[in-house]
Amino acid sequence: MAVHPSVIKRHQQSLKKRVRNQEAKSRIRTLIKKARKAIELKDRAGISAQLKDVDRALGKAVSRGILKSNTASRWLSRLARSAHRLASAS
Repeated sequence: MAVHPSVIKRHQQSLKKRVRNQEAKSRIRTLIKKARKAIELKDRAGISAQLKDVDRALGKAVSRGILKSNTASRWLSRLARSAHRLASAS
């Protein structure tokens, strides 16, 4: 790493940002796992609540630049599709 003050500052900022982004991604993955669990257990009330939480978290991550828009859309679409399959199956 260079010894220039601006490089040192940018490196410190990138480390802070990395930690913040990792926390957000971890939270999103946890919410997705909870939604998948609700789908697996066929808990209809839980599914809609979990999907709403995942949608909100993905939207925030996209607006903060943590995830790309298409990635968030793809993740949400896959969850919604599996929830829809459950609804149409029974």
